Amino acid sequence: MLRLLPLLLLLACATNSPADTVSETPIDLSELTIAEIHAAYRAGDYTSEGLVTAYFARMDSLDGQLNAITIRNPEALATARGLDAEFAETGTLRPLHGIPLLVKDNINTAGMPTTAGSRALADFVPENDAFIIARLREAGAILIAKTNMAEWAFSPMHSESTTAGTTRNPYDLDHVPAGSSGGTAAAVAANLATVGLGTDTGNSIRGPSSHNALVGFRTTLGLISREGIVPLYLRNDVVGPMTRTVADATHVLQAMTGVDAADPITRRSEGKVPADYTKFLDPDGLRGARLGVLRALSDDDPDPEIAQLFSLALNDLERLGATVVDPVEVPRFQELRQAQWCNTFRRDVEDFLATYVKRDTVASLEDIIRIGTDSDYARGGLEEARTTTGRYGDSEVPCGDAYTDPRRIAFREAIEATMDSLELDAIVFPSWNHPAAQIDNFEEGYRGDNSQVISPHTGQPGFTVPMGFTESGLPAGLQFLGRMYAEPTLIRVTSAYEQGTHLRRPPGLDR
Repeated sequence: MLRLLPLLLLLACATNSPADTVSETPIDLSELTIAEIHAAYRAGDYTSEGLVTAYFARMDSLDGQLNAITIRNPEALATARGLDAEFAETGTLRPLHGIPLLVKDNINTAGMPTTAGSRALADFVPENDAFIIARLREAGAILIAKTNMAEWAFSPMHSESTTAGTTRNPYDLDHVPAGSSGGTAAAVAANLATVGLGTDTGNSIRGPSSHNALVGFRTTLGLISREGIVPLYLRNDVVGPMTRTVADATHVLQAMTGVDAADPITRRSEGKVPADYTKFLDPDGLRGARLGVLRALSDDDPDPEIAQLFSLALNDLERLGATVVDPVEVPRFQELRQAQWCNTFRRDVEDFLATYVKRDTVASLEDIIRIGTDSDYARGGLEEARTTTGRYGDSEVPCGDAYTDPRRIAFREAIEATMDSLELDAIVFPSWNHPAAQIDNFEEGYRGDNSQVISPHTGQPGFTVPMGFTESGLPAGLQFLGRMYAEPTLIRVTSAYEQGTHLRRPPGLDR
């Protein structure tokens, strides 16, 4: 059913976003889902063009507070009109037909800048879409804007870039949205678009999602192509959906999977991808599930309020039909988690520059450093990349992917063997043990980031969903860790937890 909003939201969008018509019927953008949009399209209540116009007007109204959007797509309204004409002619909606999408500014989008938040790429406009962007456009998504990020994706703590400055958390503007996909997180949480994309090298989908009461999917390494994405450490990098519901994240995931010859690791997914991930959405999906509590993470110096929310979450999981195995101990866990990081930024970014940017003046890490940055944090990351090689903790041990690196394999096998022995569907822990830090004190306030510990190294999928709020109104997230290619299981249990708790609420920016 169509929901109403003051007509103010249907004013023409900003001057850098063309608009010559507005929707005939007011559209309430608050918490709008893919299913609701498609129902409204079928009912004739509003159009893709009207929806994009409304989102642009909301950006005009709210993004001045957030600083989440870097550039709007000048072709978005024309794309929307084309999709409206297609639907009028065929009566058929594509899977993401007319769904407004935000894209992190390290993902190649043809005809729009892809800056990674940096001065070195400030005027880089790729000729072609990244593999996943092409897939999403084919599914009918409308790329309406790109979002701010931590420069070069270096920071899990905050989202500050030379090109766009600092993004703020919509639940408290004095706090960080986490990093590095903070722009997408803040914008989706504030209902500036329907869905968004982030990238995650260690935390950067799940951390910002948990700090902004969102659903964030870090999928199995190898399930989704990273072609055309500015890398941080490609051996760990994953791209995935950041949305307000598990169902919406699942629809976006469905559109992005597929083997890509330009990203050979995706060949590992052959034979492991179901035809339809959405069939695993199940409000009763926790009934009979077995979930393990990894106290090595959840009890590592937690904030008392986050610990209490986690305790309530475990009670909810049991109430909804799951058996909670508490605690779960992984043999040699503390030993296996050590020396897993490798700084491969130089190699990976120079390959990106050679493949896509193709400029003699921006061809090396030294060129990036010479061109400079306004971010002290990014400057430190660049210098570290210049001086650091190999695996942290043991530079003589080579760095490999999750399928060939002995240390990564050993870590994963220990976790999955424990899951097998206890017949667990997933392992659970808070995505962060502490709430979002204050922007003015983000480095000292950076505490409790559990997302960095397991899945970026083992390659396993980790999904975060809203777990509730602190007394001051800052969100917290609950993370579900699964076996390799166990996205169907994670969709089943996270959708059931979400539907059984309804813990997300939007920020109060409209008040």
